[in-house]
Formats: sequence, C-alpha cells, structure tokens
Amino acid sequence: MSLLLLAAAGVAVVPSGQTFECTPTRVWDGDGPIWCAEGPRIRLSGIAAREIDGTCRSNQPCPKASAEQSRDALARLVGQPRGTSPQGHVLVTGPTMTCRSVGSGGGNRTAALVRIAEER
Repeated sequence: MSLLLLAAAGVAVVPSGQTFECTPTRVWDGDGPIWCAEGPRIRLSGIAAREIDGTCRSNQPCPKASAEQSRDALARLVGQPRGTSPQGHVLVTGPTMTCRSVGSGGGNRTAALVRIAEER
C-alpha cells in the first residue's frame, strides 16, 4: 500500500521498512515530531531530546541542551524557520527529505531514520 493510500485511509504510522518522503512544515521539539506536508509526523529514531517542557523521559538519556535549543537546532537542520504556530510549533520551509520507517514512534508518529539533501 502506498503512502498516499495510507494517508487516505487515515493510517498515521508508516509501516516499518518503508521508505517515504517528508517535506517538513513544522517542528515540535529536538527529536520531533516533524510534521510532513505529505502527512506523516516523524520522531527521529535514535535521538533523545528534552520534552518541550524541559523534562526528560525516565527511559532515555537527558541531554544538557535545553528543549528550546534542541528544537531550534532541528528546525534549522531540516529547513528555514519561518515563525511559530499558535500551538508553539516552529514553522519551517525545507527541502524534501528521504525517510525510512522503523515503526511506531508512539501515538500517531512514525519513528524514522532521515536523510536530508546535502545541497540547499
């Protein structure tokens, strides 16, 4: 089933092993989710960052960087920050990224390995 059909069917998590594209539109915190214009919300696999309220999950490392520093660094990495949404997301405009799902990132997020185009 293609990603387009998954989105049309209301399925939010991209199945593990599937490669998909993500054009980032907004970032919540330092490990995601990253909202994709194509539909999925990505949690970066293998990355630990503070929650946006500054706390750390008990089962993950607790980085020294603040939640805001991590979020802002991720926003700059995936694109050009363009402001903030009323909900507090950093709005971004960036190139389409190639992603490979590693399954559920919790809730309606896809945990993924992400490759960002080198040339911008």
